[in-house]
Amino acid sequence: MKQLLQNGLDQLGINESIQSFKSVSGGDINEAFYVRTGNHEYFVKLNRQVSPDFFEFEKRGLEKIKATDSIAVPKVYGVKTDVQSGTPMLWLEWIEGKKAFGTDSQLGEQLAQMHMNKQSKYGFDEKSFIGRLEQKNHLSDSWLEYYRNCRLAGQLEIGRERQTITGDRERKLVKLLVCLDQWVPEKPHASLLHGDLWGGNWMVGAEGRPHLIDPSVLYGDNEFELAFTNLFGGFSDKFYEAYQSVFPLSDTYHDLEPLYQLYYLLVHLNMFGETYGGSVDRILDRYVG
Repeated sequence: MKQLLQNGLDQLGINESIQSFKSVSGGDINEAFYVRTGNHEYFVKLNRQVSPDFFEFEKRGLEKIKATDSIAVPKVYGVKTDVQSGTPMLWLEWIEGKKAFGTDSQLGEQLAQMHMNKQSKYGFDEKSFIGRLEQKNHLSDSWLEYYRNCRLAGQLEIGRERQTITGDRERKLVKLLVCLDQWVPEKPHASLLHGDLWGGNWMVGAEGRPHLIDPSVLYGDNEFELAFTNLFGGFSDKFYEAYQSVFPLSDTYHDLEPLYQLYYLLVHLNMFGETYGGSVDRILDRYVG
C-alpha cells in the first residue's frame, strides 16, 4: 500500500517521500488513508472498483464550491490512477478539527451565501454519482423537468432493475411523477448545491472554519438541500436560524420538504434495501395515496 500511495504522490509531481500512513474512516464506499510526508499531511481516497470519473466528479464539485468564495473545502491536489494496479486515487488536504459551539451557525450562514450564487440552468452537465449510484444528468431550463426526469425517474429506473420499486410502490411513484407540478416549482432560484449534505459531510478545519466534503454537486432549488439536512438530523436549530438570516425559506417549504426528501430515500432504498421502503411509501401515500 505504501508503494501505491507513493506512486500517487510521484504522479502528482510532488517530490516528497511518505514517512507514515494509516487507514482512516472514509465512508462505506472507498478506502481512505492519512498520509504524512516531511512537509505535508494528506487525505487520500482510493477505490479499486470505480473509474477515475468517480473521483473526477468529486474533485470538480469541490472546485466549484471553492470558486463561490463562500465556504471552505479541502485543497484538491488531484486525481491520479496508479499505472501498475489501475487504482484511481483522490488526493486532498488533510483537515482535522472538532465541531464546537457556534461552528454550525457559521456553516448555516456560509451555506446560504453559497446558495445565493445564482446559476443560469438546473441540473449538471456531466455524469455524476450519489454514493455508488450513477445519476442521469443534463442541464435544463426547468427545475421541475430536471427533478422529475433525472432525479426521481432515474431512481425509478434503478429500482425497477433492482426490484426495490415494484407493484403498488411503482404505481404510486409513476402517478406522482405525472402530477409533480402541483408542488415542485419550475423556476426557483438556481443554486449551486452540495447535493449530499448530511451531518457527516462537513467538518472543521483551521481556526474553526467549517469545511464541506464529499459533494455530489448540482444546480437546483436551495430548499432541496435544506430538506436533506432535515432527513437524518445532525444540524442544530442554530444552523437553520443562521441560514435563514441570509436566505429565508419560502412559505411552501414544508409542503415541499417530503417530496425533496423522497429522492434521497429512494437512493437509500436502491442502495441498502427495504429498510427505507416504509419511509418511501409514507411519502407516496401523503401525496398520491
